[in-house]
Amino acid sequence: QVQLVESGGGLVQAGGSLRLSCAAPGRTFSTYAMGWFRHALGQEREFVASFARNGGNTWYADSVEGRFTISRDNAKSTVYLQMNMLKPEDTAGYLCAARITTAQTIAPMRPPSYDYWGQGTQVTVSS
Repeated sequence: QVQLVESGGGLVQAGGSLRLSCAAPGRTFSTYAMGWFRHALGQEREFVASFARNGGNTWYADSVEGRFTISRDNAKSTVYLQMNMLKPEDTAGYLCAARITTAQTIAPMRPPSYDYWGQGTQVTVSS
């Protein structure tokens, strides 16, 4: 069982920034592809960004491309989501997810592809 713990959410004005963290303690963090998703009230869970095991390949939803940056620190078993130029439509619960995989260069964008999920951290952007 992999425990994922998100932090860093909060209330911010439009145009502001937040950095989310997701800690996954354990010696096997480098074997995970990691993803960030978000879930707004009344909507389906939505892909935000993902990061392959190799530490170089990343993917972003069109809605956040150029504003959000995903990164990972294998030494700290942590993945980050830097969110800049936030908009009210970014308001949602943000969840990180881990996929145990041997693939070095692939990180899925579909929620069912992930094996473990955190509880989420709320991000609220006011206009």
